[in-house]
Amino acid sequence: MEQLGFEGMPRRLYPCTPTRLSAWLDCPRRYRMTYLDRPPPPKGPPWAHNSVGASIHNALAGWWRLPLAQRTVAAAGSLLDRGWITEGFADETQSAQHRERAIGWVEGYVAGLDPADEPVGIERTVATRTDRIAVSGRIDRLDSRLGEEAGPELVVVDYKTGRHLLTADDARSSMPLALYALAAGRVLRRPCHRVELHHLPTGAVLTWSHTDESLARHLARAEAIAEECAGADERMKSGLPESAYDEVFPPRPSTSCGWCDYLRHCPEGAAAAVPRRPWDALSGD
Repeated sequence: MEQLGFEGMPRRLYPCTPTRLSAWLDCPRRYRMTYLDRPPPPKGPPWAHNSVGASIHNALAGWWRLPLAQRTVAAAGSLLDRGWITEGFADETQSAQHRERAIGWVEGYVAGLDPADEPVGIERTVATRTDRIAVSGRIDRLDSRLGEEAGPELVVVDYKTGRHLLTADDARSSMPLALYALAAGRVLRRPCHRVELHHLPTGAVLTWSHTDESLARHLARAEAIAEECAGADERMKSGLPESAYDEVFPPRPSTSCGWCDYLRHCPEGAAAAVPRRPWDALSGD
């Protein structure tokens, strides 16, 4: 029984991640297929740009886990080379070309790092809760730096590898980054307001420093989205007939549907977008 509206009984928290909330915002139908359908519909083929991103993230995480003396530029390239994920590419030649490009990105990036500047966390999961949600997520890197005020402050670092050119507004408007900052600050009991997007292809670092008020606004938005998700989830769990799926989980077709893993199961999305090949999002292609 749902524990809502009964005096003296705790309210049931909605467990979520920023990715889950974003999926609902993007398309409730895709949200249903991803998180609620059991078994979920088969996805399309893997995306090459996801392989690039995962390979780079893994290499950078592995580099920081090396003993200090081994954190060299060459070691970063070697980690990328050995851990390269080959899924989604048109052929071996294309995969090799992008592997070499990614090695250059990673080596160029770590060349600007201080190997001794030990992060607070690598691929660290943080979580927090309110009286409405329990939200968790994994941070690419969590730094500790001297802030404008007295004492060190935590900084959320998120690696980006796509071809999209980023701006500081991307850092400011990112609900996931804001939730990571809020959760990290609460978990470690240290100030955390600064979020950064590190774009490997260009070397750009886009930053934003939140206030307590702006973090609270992002959290309130997350709670509002979670309330919509929770209502839809409950209707699904209570035996929602398939004929009513689109009423509760309507599709939101757009040109971006061409990138959806479930495009072949969505007539509206297929009508709105050109299907994308698995390698179409690769930088420079």
